[in-house]
Amino acid sequence: MVKVKTAFFCQNCGTQFAKWQGQCTSCKEWNTITEEIIEKPEKHSWKSTDSLNSKASKPLKINEIDTSVEQRLDTKNTELNRVLGGGIVPGSLILLGGEPGIGKSTLLLQIALQMPYKLLYVSGEESQKQIKMRAERIQSTTDNCYILTETKTQNIFRQIEELQPEIVVVDSIQTLHSDYIESSAGSISQIKECTTELIKYAKETATPVLLIGHITKDGNIAGPKILEHMVDTVLQFEGDRNHIYRILRANKNRFGSTDEIGIYEMRSEGLREVSNPSEVLISKSDENLSGTAIAATVEGIRPLLIEIQALVSTAVYGTPQRTTTGYNAKRLNMILAVLEKRAGFRLGAKDVYLNITGGITVDDPAIDLAVVAAILSSNEDIPIQKNICFAAEVGLAGEIRPVARVEQRILEAEKLGFATIMVSKYCKIPKIDKGISIVKVSKIEEVVSHLFG
Repeated sequence: MVKVKTAFFCQNCGTQFAKWQGQCTSCKEWNTITEEIIEKPEKHSWKSTDSLNSKASKPLKINEIDTSVEQRLDTKNTELNRVLGGGIVPGSLILLGGEPGIGKSTLLLQIALQMPYKLLYVSGEESQKQIKMRAERIQSTTDNCYILTETKTQNIFRQIEELQPEIVVVDSIQTLHSDYIESSAGSISQIKECTTELIKYAKETATPVLLIGHITKDGNIAGPKILEHMVDTVLQFEGDRNHIYRILRANKNRFGSTDEIGIYEMRSEGLREVSNPSEVLISKSDENLSGTAIAATVEGIRPLLIEIQALVSTAVYGTPQRTTTGYNAKRLNMILAVLEKRAGFRLGAKDVYLNITGGITVDDPAIDLAVVAAILSSNEDIPIQKNICFAAEVGLAGEIRPVARVEQRILEAEKLGFATIMVSKYCKIPKIDKGISIVKVSKIEEVVSHLFG
């Protein structure tokens, strides 16, 4: 009988301690250290029985290493391929996190039913009947997808050896547990051990593994921070559950860029890819309404046109309200101060509400000019022409600053039928024929004069 040993782990960062203490010396958090039962037997392989003739890794000269590009696996999902950098790399470990009910399981099941590869879908949260019901709702069937409801890693690897799948999906990593660790599923030591076994399996067999991860109330992946360091790619599935649009971002990607995003629309029959998000993020209204402006933004290398809505009204209570949705509240306060100081608008005693339609969040400073235009339009109750959009940053001195990739923004606005785009005077725009009028401004006063006379 192996003697039971205990250790103390920080639930925030995963640091191990010999005894309990109030504060973690690594992440400086209080009351996050808990005791877990551990056992340290000899190291086991991911296989049920260790192979006696397994070859140990040997050092190679860097010039002798094969650098030929590996063929990526096509997911048959354009948005996911874009975020991953062209597809799934063989032997990679991909971690997908997101809020409960945001659509993580639906996304991976939908991809599992579309891919032309033998795939094993391991679920520790749902029964096989539940997954079958969701597959029928998605209205997609295939003979290549196998469903396994199991949480014990030794049993999972036993089925993997028999089935020999080309891709493995695990929903979710927090539900797995290994016999080599005696603590409960979801604990720091269990997550680390199960992930280590999956990494060893993925690298030895060149089989990609997709993991679903729970998140904490702070929006971070549940478990130790080392989990995100161990995997190759960390994807974040985000969006407002009250809205139909979802955004897929890459927080970490060893095989591609982290600047790309994928946009989906949640429907009753599953997630639909949104190939042209600009058309769905801009409302189709026949009436000209005050307080709305169109901004040309860029997410990664993908240009988007989004609608900014602002409402300026007299403050009923003593303290004016400043409320934003999808936009940085501190940046809104800065822009209001600039309008007060540099342009002479008295907004200090008024409520200001700002909203980015579609339920998305944008950090691009290029939408500053559209925010200014929407606020002034609502304050003066004068609508802005529907065929004009904006792409510029606003500085503290009231100057209109240039932004990156302005040519991509201009081409996207032209493609969607806008007649005018307002940019900074200091933007370097190549002299090519464009079917859109470019208005260059350098100060807020020029913006006010152009829009409202």
